[in-house]
Amino acid sequence: MDLGAYFARIGYSGPRAPDLATLTALTTRHVASVPFDNLDVQLGRPVTIGLDAAFAKLVGARRGGWCFEQNGLFGCALGELGFSVRRIAAGVMRAERGDAALGNHLALIVTLEGADWLVDVGFGGSQARPIPLAEGEHPHSPYRIRLVRLGNGYWRLSEWTDPAKPFSFDFAGTPADEALLAAKCEALQVSAESPFVQNLVVQQRHGDTHLSLRGRVLVEKSAAYETRRLIESADDLVETIATRFGMDVPEVAGLWERVRERHEALFPSQGA
Repeated sequence: MDLGAYFARIGYSGPRAPDLATLTALTTRHVASVPFDNLDVQLGRPVTIGLDAAFAKLVGARRGGWCFEQNGLFGCALGELGFSVRRIAAGVMRAERGDAALGNHLALIVTLEGADWLVDVGFGGSQARPIPLAEGEHPHSPYRIRLVRLGNGYWRLSEWTDPAKPFSFDFAGTPADEALLAAKCEALQVSAESPFVQNLVVQQRHGDTHLSLRGRVLVEKSAAYETRRLIESADDLVETIATRFGMDVPEVAGLWERVRERHEALFPSQGA
């Protein structure tokens, strides 16, 4: 892996020692520089869990991506620096969907001086830094994050800005079943029930502010305020992704009619 090119992509020029300070700094820079997005899924372009493809896209083309790409790339970079990293297969909303959800999310555990840290740059930018693998609650403004032990070797990470609306994933600490991850990566691109097939999503953290585009709705959220606006046209969609998320993807203009129709179906009272 070309670490120099990766560091240039995320704007990192700090120390390279495999310690907590470096891990924290790299995590913070990655989530601030590389958006989470499912644009390729929406555009019908195949996405794999392969490192070469992720590097070409996220670094070479200065694009964003989803968990399989982002945590895959980040884990490889950490390994090159000498960190002890293991990939784990998590289940987003396993609390509701059961074990069928397992493998729909790739996260990382990094071991430093005998202690494990949960690292995740591919969950939409909510996690700003490593989290010790121990029960507790952590402020990652505007989010709060909680880790609890479930039993049977599983943990649950929950995140929220509104305590009544937590979003979670479950994971065990064991190394990922790579065949399961590959199968889930494929299924999430083609299944009609996949949220990534149903909805356009782009998200990114900017310091203590989180920016999220879901379909037509652009939300900017901090601990002090929240703003919302509707995307108005195909040109507006392209410009918003370029100016707010730093990605030049003019092809998304072709998604506009589908995005607009999906919004009308979900929020009929808001009109067109």
